[in-house]
Amino acid sequence: MAKKSKGYYFESFIEGAEFSLKAAKMLNDTLTGFKPEELYENILKMHEIEHGADIAKHKMMSKLAKEFITPIEREDIVRLSQGIDDVTDAIEDILLRAHMFNIKEVKPEALEFAKMIVACCEVQKALLAEFENFHKSAVIYDLIVNVNDLEEKADALYTESVHSLFSSTSDPVMLIVWNELFNRFEKCCDSLENVANIVESVIMKNV
Repeated sequence: MAKKSKGYYFESFIEGAEFSLKAAKMLNDTLTGFKPEELYENILKMHEIEHGADIAKHKMMSKLAKEFITPIEREDIVRLSQGIDDVTDAIEDILLRAHMFNIKEVKPEALEFAKMIVACCEVQKALLAEFENFHKSAVIYDLIVNVNDLEEKADALYTESVHSLFSSTSDPVMLIVWNELFNRFEKCCDSLENVANIVESVIMKNV
């Protein structure tokens, strides 16, 4: 029973990452071949994903509240679980902002960001799949570095996207809208790096 309980938390982290990846793919699919008339319907589908992630997290927290012994420190379980959930929330937020700002077309840089977020979420899932056996894993540090590298690329893309926006756009409304959207994309990538950093800090505390 103790062994099963120990594995439960690591499985929950992977489940959270799967929700994030599903949300990232939904975002990418929505922005690729963007159809404004389908945006609200896709937001509802995205919210179902986000709601499922919330339910899974609350279920894990309920178990944690009753647990006497945990495989890693209780506060680290909470911190990592919240970090993973923040990723899904950040992805949903991009789609919500697109709806709020009533965008009618998608800039090429947004498509690059969406693909980058999918890639980051795929690495995040692989990272969390390795986490339970981090003492023996030969690739976990490579996966952490991979996330960090992707976040650096996202930072560079953000810088160039905003520069291009202010260099080529005269409409003040579009400047505000896309400046905010690019910021949300970048913050989403930051949230993915945060998960990798939490994993790394937990490993450092337990080696």
